[in-house]
This record gives sequence, structure tokens and C-alpha cells, in this order.
Amino acid sequence: KMLRFIVQRANKGGNVIVESYGAENLPEQDGFVMYPNHQGLYDVLAIAGACSRTFTVVAKKEVEHIPFLKQVFACIHALFMDRENLRQSMQVINEAADAVKEGKNVILFPEGTRSRKGNEILEFKAGTFKSAVNAKCPIVPVALIDSFKPFDTPSIKQETVQVHFLEPIPYSQYMGLKTTEIAHLVHDRIQAKIDNQLK
Repeated sequence: KMLRFIVQRANKGGNVIVESYGAENLPEQDGFVMYPNHQGLYDVLAIAGACSRTFTVVAKKEVEHIPFLKQVFACIHALFMDRENLRQSMQVINEAADAVKEGKNVILFPEGTRSRKGNEILEFKAGTFKSAVNAKCPIVPVALIDSFKPFDTPSIKQETVQVHFLEPIPYSQYMGLKTTEIAHLVHDRIQAKIDNQLK
């Protein structure tokens, strides 16, 4: 409830409209991983505004104490990753898998950092998909469009952010794939959705 309140205030104060598509694609049962493209600091709020399901998120430690965002991360009990520390990063990936096994939903940004290229997405890091593989859970690709505009551009005009929840990929469909192959699969589905929407 606190997170919903924060999102509503942020959207009203920032003059942001969130359009949600495909929420019906989310698995009925909790315990899945959402893999969105990473556009900006607003991404988690966009997903929270578009999705009624509870979730936690894996975030880089550099954003842990950013004003306003730290309250959001506190609400959802975020897991923080030190990208310079491989052992700690793998520990967080394993913690995310354990959370999913316990029936929680997790957001992991497979690019590892903000694209800073607008609606063009970067290569996905295979390691982030180990959480889903270890949890043997559904993967939900999420396509974010214009999510970089509210917090990462100086504009004060009204902005519309699109959140597309794509068809989930059950474990049975990726269980035999390498994490690099899963990364390419999810990347291409998200990029195809973005390209199609921007035509």
C-alpha cells in the first residue's frame, strides 16, 4: 500500500501517465522473475504503477541511498548488488532465486545498467538469468518504452510511459538452454515489442 501511495504521488508530481499492457500475461501463481529492459531511475515505479502484484527488485548498490528511491526500495525489500564484487553479485543472484522459490516475484534488469540510449536496449548479461534457472520458474519479459523520460531528462511536460508484460516463458521451454541463449531469447522478444510499438 505504501508503494502504491508513493507511485501515485510520484506520477502526479512528475506529470507522468503509465500505460499498462499485457498484465493478463502475468502467471496466476506468484514465484516468477520479470526481466525488463533498463531505461532509467523511473523503471521500478513504472512497473509498480502498471502491476498490482507484489515484487522485490535486484538493484545496484549505487542507488541504495538516492532520496525518494531509497523509500521505494525499503517498501519492497530490495536486494542490492555490488557489480564490482563477483562473489557478492552471485550471492545476490542466489538470494533472488531463493526468494522466488519462496513464492515471491523478483525484478532483475538483465542489461545491468541503464541503457542511456532511449528505447534502444543493450546486450543482456547471461548471469542474471541464473536466478530463474535455479528457481525453475516462469520468466516474464517486460518491455519498457519512454521510461527514461520522467527522471532522466530535464523535461517538465507530461510524459507517457508504456509497460508491456509479454507472454511468460515457462521453465519447460528454457530448461535445456544455456543462460546466454535465454538472454538472447528474452532480449529479442523485448526489442521486437519496442520496435513494433514505435513504428
